[in-house]
Amino acid sequence: MKHLFTGIGIGIVFLTGWLFLMSSSDRPDEPQLLPTSSAPASAPNQLPQRIQPIDLSGEFSFAGEALPMENFDVRERLDQELLRNAYFHRNTILLLKRQTRYFPTIERILAEEGLPDDLKYLAVAESGLDHVTSRAGAKGFWQFMTPTGKAFGLEISEEVDERFDIEKSTRAACAYLKDYHRQFGSWHWVAVAYNMGGPNTKKWREKQRAESLFDLDINDETMAYLFRIVALKTILNDPAAFGYEIDPEDHYPALDNYRTVQVDKSIANLADFAKAQGTNYRMLKLYNPSLVSSSLTVGAGKTYALKIPN
Repeated sequence: MKHLFTGIGIGIVFLTGWLFLMSSSDRPDEPQLLPTSSAPASAPNQLPQRIQPIDLSGEFSFAGEALPMENFDVRERLDQELLRNAYFHRNTILLLKRQTRYFPTIERILAEEGLPDDLKYLAVAESGLDHVTSRAGAKGFWQFMTPTGKAFGLEISEEVDERFDIEKSTRAACAYLKDYHRQFGSWHWVAVAYNMGGPNTKKWREKQRAESLFDLDINDETMAYLFRIVALKTILNDPAAFGYEIDPEDHYPALDNYRTVQVDKSIANLADFAKAQGTNYRMLKLYNPSLVSSSLTVGAGKTYALKIPN
């Protein structure tokens, strides 16, 4: 009798568990896996399973200079960077949101300076279009070190750091890139030089008898640099091809609704100045990221043009 009750108990437990599983599998709010040949990623409450290699059959270039895709090493290195960046979802979404805020300014300046539009992707690779500071101390969209920034005319002090000024730093980057192009004659080489410096680029090119950038065998970061730029260009130019759906309202708005105030006297407290101008400290800093202190000392004969949001 004892064994009979035990068997009945086990049967009830099993039946209860089976009924629970059957009922939970039909819940409408849980995503269902699609067959591998099924509908698009936008289908509601469904998880696509189809993940395919990236198509490398087209042409890939940087600043009008083609990558030799017939070279298996070039194909594989580009493939690796496309995979790393296409599936780095958080970062790629942020880039897609930021580009509409900052690309128009960078594109305009590149055009005015007579430089290829593709150079804007160098800034993407350097900083992710963010006002970042590297562990080495490089700052801003174009990641200038202090000596280089000053050499190309940027003011860098305890109160003002124009590496964070998108217009002035982009002008400085244009001069820097033009200088490298005069030295190396190829935008592929310019990208490498921007990453590891002109002297190092010359040294390794001569030491390894490299006729093209793709003959070099150097550190991993620099080896991947041009390919990362081309990968970012490819993804940002056609995000839908990589599964990204960005609506116009998803983009970060341009910071173009402001008036300009000429400041020729020192400001002891920028928070007080902001309130007097009808804004606040946070907005003043967002529109003027080169202001890196809470005060602004204005020397004799000096004037600062500050943007005041409307």
